[in-house]
Amino acid sequence: MSSEVETSRQFSAGLRHGILDSARNDACELASGMNQRILLAAFVVFAAAQFARADPPSVTAVLSNSQAVVGETVELQIKVTGPGDARPPEEISIDGLEIHATGTSRQFEIHNFATNSSVTYSYTLLPLRAGRFTIPPQTVLAGGKMLRTPALVLNVADSAAGSSGTRPSRGRQSQQVSARDLLFAELIVPKKVAYVGEIVPVQIRMGFDPRIRPRLIEPPEINGQGFTAQKLQQSGQTSETINGRPYDVVTYKTAIAAARAGKFELGPVKTKAQVIVPRARSAPRSRARSPFDLFDLDDPFSDPFFSNPFAQIGERREVEIKSDPVALEVKPLPANAPPSFSGAIGNFVMTTDANPKSVQVGDPITVTAAISGRGNFDRVNAPLIEDERGWHKYPPSSKFKQDDEVGISGTKTFETVLAPNENKQTVPVLAFSYFDPAKEQYVTLRSEPIAITVQGGAPATQNITARQPASPTPAIAAAPQKAQKPQDILYQLTDRPATAESFAPLYTRPVFWTAQLVPLLALIGFAGLKIRRARIDNREARRIAALQHEAAHLMHKLRRNAGSPREYYAEASRVVRVKTALASGGGEIDPNVVDAETAADTFKLNTDSRDQLRRLFEQSDEWQYSGAHNGPATISPENRREVLQLIENLRA
Repeated sequence: MSSEVETSRQFSAGLRHGILDSARNDACELASGMNQRILLAAFVVFAAAQFARADPPSVTAVLSNSQAVVGETVELQIKVTGPGDARPPEEISIDGLEIHATGTSRQFEIHNFATNSSVTYSYTLLPLRAGRFTIPPQTVLAGGKMLRTPALVLNVADSAAGSSGTRPSRGRQSQQVSARDLLFAELIVPKKVAYVGEIVPVQIRMGFDPRIRPRLIEPPEINGQGFTAQKLQQSGQTSETINGRPYDVVTYKTAIAAARAGKFELGPVKTKAQVIVPRARSAPRSRARSPFDLFDLDDPFSDPFFSNPFAQIGERREVEIKSDPVALEVKPLPANAPPSFSGAIGNFVMTTDANPKSVQVGDPITVTAAISGRGNFDRVNAPLIEDERGWHKYPPSSKFKQDDEVGISGTKTFETVLAPNENKQTVPVLAFSYFDPAKEQYVTLRSEPIAITVQGGAPATQNITARQPASPTPAIAAAPQKAQKPQDILYQLTDRPATAESFAPLYTRPVFWTAQLVPLLALIGFAGLKIRRARIDNREARRIAALQHEAAHLMHKLRRNAGSPREYYAEASRVVRVKTALASGGGEIDPNVVDAETAADTFKLNTDSRDQLRRLFEQSDEWQYSGAHNGPATISPENRREVLQLIENLRA
């Protein structure tokens, strides 16, 4: 019985605790909900108070330019600031001006819970005649109030080409005006006079109205004859405002080089682009055609398609972009060019170095020449060694590091291996010549003397003049008379011998080892002579091996057909020079000075083969002359086979 009573008491206590906990939780949730409602109500009240304190709506108007000429567009902007919706004027009519709405932009700001909103309405004005035009105040409905814009004045002058007082007709003049409004191309050449082979930087600017969303079909191309152009490089894209109209401007950079003298026209620059325009309506027009109508449609600037691209479906149209040509006068280079001139035109400096500076006779020395500056680096060749006597020269290697986008500025480094054949104290002087178009004269750069030490060769002989007496007086010296020895043998007992005899073994005497050194020194001298002759023969063998390796490597590259026409003809002419040097034997012909006639005489070619060889060298010189070629960018398989067959048939 007592256990049942105890159980009943515990159950009653647990029930009381549960009821209290539930009531406590309900009270907390109720308090939390009330706090959230209080905060929300306070925010609404605060926002309403701020909205009530907002500035009343206002309106202003401004022209992008108060001065214009006939056919030049001007932008009118009406800006409404303040709360509420605004209703701008649907149409603005002024005699002598064609005005169309072109777009709407909105701005909304919240600063310290203070709201500020504005709407800008844009209009395009096209003056049809000269005069002074007053744009009267326009009525705008905003925030339930009628607002008026200030009056504006636009002064319009006659265009440079002349203009009538009537509206431009549909035709060529109308299309020119709209073309400059929608897109343009511009060719910029900093020089009007240049020399043959001189690199001239060129800039191409292409501007597009961003509302037509252009897409280039092909890159721009510079048309013209008598010059070569490097590959176009896009340097950037900017947004500019020209005559009050925004444009997206794309800039390309390149460089040109004239191949012959004369007067030429660069350009025009041509390209094709796709622009987006609204589809033509089937309904008849309710208004006259605008001079902006380039695509035989309604005026694209007044069409709502450009302010709301999703209002209707647009279509892309292909248009041609064309710039004005630029005149360029090309002068020939002066005569009497220095021997070290290879066609480089510009402004350059040269630095040289040599390593190692202490060698044996016949050991290689690497001479590095770095030519820096601005000009046609494709015509910058290795500096010329003014005095090659006592030196053996190997073909130089080169590498170019450009400092700009089109390769006009940079540094070209040449490494030439020289081997002294005798004792030398300095590296031979290197000479590099170029033509300076600013000074209009040739300039020759020479390297500073670089001291070296060469060991192992015959020392330089010095002429020593013996000083002879003016009037020699012969002196007669009396020969000493030997004392007569007595006839008997008594002197042998009393006189000492002149030299004392030794009974030491012969191999312990110094004279024995001195005598042994004579054949040993002779053997060493003979071995040194043999080594020297072998080294001289080995150097010649190395030269021949190097030429054979170079010829095989170039033939392999010619058979691969992987190079450009310029590289192909340069390597083909180099193979002919190397094979001519190998066919001469004994190092009689330097491959660097071989021409077509020398090669033809060496291989005893017939008339047809001589003509083919001359054409090969002429094509190589033409490709190398200005860094490019006016012909096709590739070589046909027939021409490649003809060149390979000619080179393979060159046998002494």
